[in-house]
Amino acid sequence: MDYKEVLNELKNLVYKWDDIQKICDYTILAAVLIWASDIHLEPLSKYVRLRYRVDWELREILEYQNFLHQWVIARFKILADLKIDESRKPQDGRISKTIEKKSLDLRVSTLPTVHWEKIVMRIVDKSKKIPEFKDLGIEWQNGDLIRKAINLPNGIILTSWPTWSGKSTTLYSGLVMLNKEDVNIMTLEDPVENQVDWINQSQVKPDIGYTFAYWLRTALRQDPDIIMVWEMRDKETVDIAIEASLTWHLVLSTIHTNSAAETITRVVNMWVKPFLIPASFNIIIAQRLVKRLCPYCKQKISLSQIGSETLKNVKRAISATSKEELKNRVWDKLKNPFFYKPVWCDKCDNIWYKWRVGIYEVLEITPWVKKMILNWDSAFSINIQAIKDWMISLEQDWIMKALNWETSLEEVYRVSKTQGE
Repeated sequence: MDYKEVLNELKNLVYKWDDIQKICDYTILAAVLIWASDIHLEPLSKYVRLRYRVDWELREILEYQNFLHQWVIARFKILADLKIDESRKPQDGRISKTIEKKSLDLRVSTLPTVHWEKIVMRIVDKSKKIPEFKDLGIEWQNGDLIRKAINLPNGIILTSWPTWSGKSTTLYSGLVMLNKEDVNIMTLEDPVENQVDWINQSQVKPDIGYTFAYWLRTALRQDPDIIMVWEMRDKETVDIAIEASLTWHLVLSTIHTNSAAETITRVVNMWVKPFLIPASFNIIIAQRLVKRLCPYCKQKISLSQIGSETLKNVKRAISATSKEELKNRVWDKLKNPFFYKPVWCDKCDNIWYKWRVGIYEVLEITPWVKKMILNWDSAFSINIQAIKDWMISLEQDWIMKALNWETSLEEVYRVSKTQGE
C-alpha cells in the first residue's frame, strides 16, 4: 500500500470508531511512508489533531473525536511499556517495530494537557544508511576543510546548530569515515540514534548522574583515540573536552549557536580562556537544512523576475566568494544565471519540495582569526574576517545551491529568517 491508500484507510477507521489497534498501526505506517520524523497527537477542546513533521515542517493529517483518544493513548502506552493509569505527569518510553522492511525505534513522550494527554513520537530508522559527506551537500572547500580536520590526530571539531539542522547526521558521517580497526572510538549520545559497529556508544542518563562531564572523565581512562560528545552544555564539559584535545585526542561535539563565529563567543562566555580556542579547535561548522525543489514542478525564473533586494544580496554574496570555489561549483551557471521557483504538482503532494539538502559554513582558525580571538573581538568582526579569508558563509552556500537548481531563493531566505540568520 502507498501513503494515500494507508491514509484513506486510517480516515475510514477513525470515522467508524473501529479497531483501535489498527488505527494506531496505520498512524505509524502512514508516517513511515511519507518519511515523517515525528508524529504528534494533540487533544484540543473539540477534537484531536494528528500531525506529522515532514521535511522540518508540521503538516495536519486528520482530526478525530475526543473520546477515541483515551483508547489511542492507552494502546501507544502499552506498546511503549508505560503506565496506563498514570496521566498526571509526563512519561517517556520506546516502541520497536519493523515496518516496510525498516527496523524502527519510536521515542514516545506523553505530556498532560488541559484536555487530555498529548503524545509525540520521534521516528528513528535504525536500518538507515549513514550518508557520506558528498551526499549531505558538503562540497569543495567545505569538504576539504572537514576531511583535513578529522584526519588530524587531535583537536576539537564543533558543529553549531539550531534545532532541526541535521547535526546528528553530520557527526555520524564523520564517525563512519574515522571508524577503523586501529582506533578506539567512544561516544556519549542523547539518545543513541544510529548503532554503528566497532564504535563504543553510550547514552546519557542525567537522573543517575551520568552526565556529559562525568562520562568524559571516565572515557579518558578508557584509552580512546576519538571521542564524540553529543553536546557541550556547560563549562565543565567544554573544559574537559579542551583538555582531552590537548592531550592527543580528537573530539567531536555540538553546541547551540546560530553561526560558526558565534560559537567562539559562546565558548568564551563559558569562561574559557581565549588562547585555548586556537590551540584546541580545528574547525567550527555551522549548518542548516533547506528543502530540495521537486524535480517535476519547478519553474524557471530569470534575474529580471527577482526582487531588487534579493538580487542585491545574491550579487554581494557571489562577489565575496573565491574564484576557485565558483569555478568548481557554479562557473557554467554564472554565464547565463537563472533560478527556479516552486509551483505545484501531485507528485510532491502540492508542497513544491521533496527531501532536504544541507547548507554549511566551515570556520578555519586562520592566523587573522586567531589574532581576533586573542583580542576578544566580537563574533560579527570574526565572521567578516573569516569571509575575507575565503570562508564560504551559509548565505554563499545557499545561493550556490540555488544557482545549481537544488533549492529556491524563497526557501533560502525563509530559512535564514526562521533560524536566526
